[in-house]
Amino acid sequence: MIVYHDLVQRVLDHGVLKKNRTGTDTISNFAEYYKVNLSEGFPLLTTKKVFFKSVILELLWYLRGEDHIRWLRDKNNVHIWDAWAGQDGHVGPIYPVLWRRFPFLVEHENEDGTTEWRRDEFDQIQNVIHMLKTDPMSRRIVVSAWHPGLLPKMVLPPCHIMYIFNVSEGKLNCHLTQRSGDIALGIPFNLACYSALTMAIAQEVGLEPGVFAHTIVDAHIYVNHIDGLKQQLSRPPKALPELKIANKPVNILGFEDFELIGYDPDPLIRFEVAV
Repeated sequence: MIVYHDLVQRVLDHGVLKKNRTGTDTISNFAEYYKVNLSEGFPLLTTKKVFFKSVILELLWYLRGEDHIRWLRDKNNVHIWDAWAGQDGHVGPIYPVLWRRFPFLVEHENEDGTTEWRRDEFDQIQNVIHMLKTDPMSRRIVVSAWHPGLLPKMVLPPCHIMYIFNVSEGKLNCHLTQRSGDIALGIPFNLACYSALTMAIAQEVGLEPGVFAHTIVDAHIYVNHIDGLKQQLSRPPKALPELKIANKPVNILGFEDFELIGYDPDPLIRFEVAV
């Protein structure tokens, strides 16, 4: 994963010191970008251990459409969202809700000829799969996780706000736009999560995985992560693992349907979460 190391090095070399809501300063670069070819292996970092189970279970949670973390926390013992959730586990209408039950208003005509606006929901994942099967050359295969009207109800406004699928020469490509990216902790998860999603959807619609591309508007390193990232940069990347996914619809995938082969990472580097 040379591209990840290059991203880290660019921000270390050129980032500017910025304050932020967490109280821990960052060094930040504007509009960073990288891409990986998914045919070359599954992009799970090898220069530190990344918890594959947590990556996949977070992805499966996104696909469940829930507004709480009880499935993650209580059933699967994954605690990556605990810092933002209340005691009851609610997190509000963030990724799962916006992916699977995006709320909108639709104009309804009553029997007396009057009209009124009623609340409805839109399943963006099912729409992606439908469009890829029926109109794969479309440039409108977009999933949005940004809903300005709902921001006050969210425990944390979405960081990865939009992704777009694009088909070229029988391969499914994905571009993720992220408004804010924690390079040490968040970006490795985002990279692996969206790559796995792309691979799973490609399999369902009969395409090969192509390229995962990623734009990060505010790409930042927390100052208390610098030493750990420098340690990581000192480690040469190893061969990427392989990911095999069961050939069945994305909506019914479970953790047991993802098989990671040949993952041999260097030891874990612990980074403190900035809340």
